[in-house]
Amino acid sequence: MAVSHFDRFLREATAPDQDGDASLRKDQLYGLYTSWCLINQSTPAPGTDFWSAMKGHRIRPSDSGLRMTGPAAADYILSTYPVLV
Repeated sequence: MAVSHFDRFLREATAPDQDGDASLRKDQLYGLYTSWCLINQSTPAPGTDFWSAMKGHRIRPSDSGLRMTGPAAADYILSTYPVLV
């Protein structure tokens, strides 16, 4: 079975939030996804498609249960907080 674009994003840019104290909110998860797309030279899917795919993975916008990791996390943080650069 082929790995989908969204499967790859989840595998490369997220990890389970074991403590539950750093779960990504809706806007953060989609922002991380767009950073991941930028790094991978891929066009981000519209939000409706993204959230439909996340629903298929049982990831809720209100409590993703995920934290960010990898190069996309660094890109997202630096683009969100430019004062850090």
